[in-house]
Amino acid sequence: MPIIPSKSNSLTPPGVPAAPAAPSSTPLDSVSVPSPYRPLGGAPAGGSVEVRPGPTNGGPGSRPGSGPLNPAVLGARPGTGPLNPSVLGPPTSSRTISTVIARPNAIDLQHRLHSKIIGELRDSVDLNDPVSLRQEVERLFNRFMTEEDVPLNRSERGRLFELVCAEIMGYGPIQQLINSDAVNEIMVNGPHQVWVERQGKITLTDINFKDDEHVMRIISRIVAPLGRRVDESSPMVDARLPDGSRVHAIIPPLSLSGPILTIRKFARVPLTVEDLMNLGALSQQAVIFLEAAVRAGLNILVAGGTSSGKTTLLNVLSSFIPSEERIITIEDAAELQLQQVHVIRLESRPQSMERQNAVSIRDLVVTSLRMRPDRIIVGECRDAEALDMLQAMNTGHDGCMTTVHSNSPRDAISRIETMSMMARAELPLRAIREQISAAFDLIVYMERLDDGTRKVTYVSEVQGFEQDTILMQDVFRREWVQRGDQQVYDLIPTGIRPQVMRKLEKKRIFLAPDFFVVPIAPGLPARNGR
Repeated sequence: MPIIPSKSNSLTPPGVPAAPAAPSSTPLDSVSVPSPYRPLGGAPAGGSVEVRPGPTNGGPGSRPGSGPLNPAVLGARPGTGPLNPSVLGPPTSSRTISTVIARPNAIDLQHRLHSKIIGELRDSVDLNDPVSLRQEVERLFNRFMTEEDVPLNRSERGRLFELVCAEIMGYGPIQQLINSDAVNEIMVNGPHQVWVERQGKITLTDINFKDDEHVMRIISRIVAPLGRRVDESSPMVDARLPDGSRVHAIIPPLSLSGPILTIRKFARVPLTVEDLMNLGALSQQAVIFLEAAVRAGLNILVAGGTSSGKTTLLNVLSSFIPSEERIITIEDAAELQLQQVHVIRLESRPQSMERQNAVSIRDLVVTSLRMRPDRIIVGECRDAEALDMLQAMNTGHDGCMTTVHSNSPRDAISRIETMSMMARAELPLRAIREQISAAFDLIVYMERLDDGTRKVTYVSEVQGFEQDTILMQDVFRREWVQRGDQQVYDLIPTGIRPQVMRKLEKKRIFLAPDFFVVPIAPGLPARNGR
């Protein structure tokens, strides 16, 4: 009988509500940080702080032995104490503040408040407790506002407090973008250009940083809790936010436009398979087949272009893995959010300042083979680790999954070939192709369409190797089909029953004989591709 996706596969973490999205029609500069403010993924004021387990003994954004907040997060430098006004600097740009608060000298007011609060916070609060820190900031803010004697209404006063609080506890001018569920990606091109992507469309915002130093301060605040750094000797860094959002930064001298910060956000509540079906990214028939393939232990390669949704799809496919199996995830920056209990998360490490102690994805793949995995999930294959993945898949480690950048399912195979040759194992190309044909069972290709939507366009089967060529066959393909009075771009079966059905049936997973029959249109007889 068909396998129907169930609610038990949901990736929604318990107890984590989705933050309200800012209306897209409202100018970004006039959107305040949602209240109650969530400092660095923590809880609202007066509530409890939930720290998710991560690769360190703290939260996912902490260093070993530290909590969600520590002096490094707030911008402290060695020898200057936990908080230093000169390090944190003035909060945000004049353009942002003057838009939010239409008062003369608004910038000077915020600068004075920010400096006074930072000076008072040095020894008066535990930096590892975000709830008490926010309460102390609010107390000092009210005290200094009384001394300033500036006439502000309740709304303006609340917005000013959130901006000051974001600069001290969050990520400054872009905190409101991070809090907005409507924003998918944030691109900071130097201090005076902040671009965002909403629903696949890129637009320029009115948000500005004060200068290059201000951008550098926010970048350091992001990477410091992860034990990483960015400076002239190491001008590029990959990191993540506490919610798993991917971060990349590159600074001068490599960047001629000033510090560049790119944040690819993940949903606060991870997308489930039901969400992908509702968005049209997957058809129900394809979901049934892919769930059966994952449960049967087929090796799956998720391919697609940049920002096509590969990691999101990999996360959804991973939710189909039975909870009793031991799963090891390997990533450059931990982004996967698996909800099974028996999950081991490994993260690569860049080289130190002395150009030593780097731990690559390939090293972690080799190490994972000694950890008795039932499933190995590599966030992305981009180098010589592809050959080690092939070796693992061909030596009894079934059910492995990974992603790769490519322009088509066939191109994904060529990319794996090229990356395997980068391992310098001096293997002939024929041997590598035989390994690939024996390792992978399915290739799921995602594409970002012209309207900005991200959808699965191919589910292809690797059928074998013949005359120096890897044989492939599409099982599902997205085509224009007639649905009533209109045509829709739908993911439909090609009519060919895949060879992997033998592996599914060995696991006692059966699909109906007519499961892969191609429908022509509702109300009309179906045709079979064979």
